[in-house]
Amino acid sequence: MSAVSAHRPAWLTDARLASLRRWVKGGSEGTRTATAPFDALPSVAVPACGVKEVDAAAERAREAQRAWAALSYRARAAVVLRFHDLLVERQDEVLDLIQWEVGKARLHAWQEVLLLGTVARHYARHGRTYLEDRPVRPPVPVLTRVTEVRLPKGVVGIISPWNYPLYLGVADLIPALLAGNTAVSKADEQTPLTLLWARALLAEAGLPENVWQVVTGDGPVIGAAVVDAADYVCFTGSTATGRLVAERAARRLIGASLELGGKNPLIVRADADLDLAARGTVDAAFANSGQMCIHIERVIVHRGVYDAFTERLLAATSGQRLGQGLGFGYDLGPLAGRAQLDRVEAHVRDAVAKGATVLAGGRARPDIGPFAYQPTVLAGVTDEMDLCLGETFGPVVALHRVDGDAEAIEVANRGRQGLSAGIFSADTVTAAAMARRIRSGAVNVNDGAGLAIATVEAPMGGRGDSGLGRRHGAEGIRRFTDAQTVAVSRLGPLGPPPGGRTESFVALGNRQLRLLRRLRIR
Repeated sequence: MSAVSAHRPAWLTDARLASLRRWVKGGSEGTRTATAPFDALPSVAVPACGVKEVDAAAERAREAQRAWAALSYRARAAVVLRFHDLLVERQDEVLDLIQWEVGKARLHAWQEVLLLGTVARHYARHGRTYLEDRPVRPPVPVLTRVTEVRLPKGVVGIISPWNYPLYLGVADLIPALLAGNTAVSKADEQTPLTLLWARALLAEAGLPENVWQVVTGDGPVIGAAVVDAADYVCFTGSTATGRLVAERAARRLIGASLELGGKNPLIVRADADLDLAARGTVDAAFANSGQMCIHIERVIVHRGVYDAFTERLLAATSGQRLGQGLGFGYDLGPLAGRAQLDRVEAHVRDAVAKGATVLAGGRARPDIGPFAYQPTVLAGVTDEMDLCLGETFGPVVALHRVDGDAEAIEVANRGRQGLSAGIFSADTVTAAAMARRIRSGAVNVNDGAGLAIATVEAPMGGRGDSGLGRRHGAEGIRRFTDAQTVAVSRLGPLGPPPGGRTESFVALGNRQLRLLRRLRIR
């Protein structure tokens, strides 16, 4: 018998595993088994779907959509609120799964529960206001009435990544369901159990059997099949794959929201609280071992405080406890797998070979775990280095020295990505004004990354090569709907009355335009 991962959660018995696997209605392509990050050994086998099984899942979702949309918003929200409560009560199970499948520290796994719970409760309580019918001023007051209404897209395809399998896998699903859609989700090959656990929990909360379908298997094959079967696509992942998703969706003339990669900057102004800035940098750069799309990879520091800030940053970095295993007790875990470790090592090796200086970390820690890598700080990073503007997606941050705000903004805006950014400054008014000049979907002031994404009433997404569309806020649920204009006339068709003179009708219209202009109504 081949070796298997020794870190499998004790509660995940064979019977419990079977209850999760049952949510995958397929297996024509056999099974696939992920590698557990803690020991580089196989986790458990999960059925692998083929294209026909993805099509069948979409058809089941499509058949279920009409009845689901016919329910009141209150009824759909009741399911989501029950899910919220079960998530909070049962969180230890999913924290175990996230740690086992991704390798992250338990605090960072819990942050997924916190974010998802906040999203679920927000949209269940307030999402209806984003979708309410909206009266619109008609062309002929009193005698005509116009209303903008929101209708569900139909079947939403969701393709989510491995790095935040619970939050990114379900936080887009929740508003899609509440808007009256059904969904087909592609579980990432590294983290299928986390998504299947969430599917089982939603079933317990009362979600009908076919409203949410989960498919698993070869990413490029079934991901493409999901795009081909859906009425709208929600994708989170790399910029390169996002382009392929967008092209495929465009050929079908369906909409897509894409949250893609980032090379996110953080500016430390001359007036910043340096202890606060150092702590914020460590949190934003090394959370989940740097494997999150909004994490900080570039720190841009005013020359006058560069040395003092660097000293504090290195002290804070040295205090990070690198470890692994289920439970609390360490600050950052290993990388998720061999591919991630290889990428991080290649970026650091290339930078050092071209003249960069390692100020902290800079090497793997196989004594801790097969994919463990030290939190790393580099200086002297230049344009020809791969990590200068290429996303590393690991616990590596590069320091850049600048002479003032104008240069800091210029450096921050380098490259084509623009997902998230941070500014540390005692002058929050000036920092907020600077934020408007940074090409980024979100800018955090006196916080590295978390404040904007935790504000679920505000939109979150990228600019440039970091994506299209937004999650959270009004746009986060409206994207899953089509706007329909319902125009009602008591007069009958607009236009010259039967038997009337066209010239008189035109003259009447011109008088109306002049009157509205004088009254400044339009």
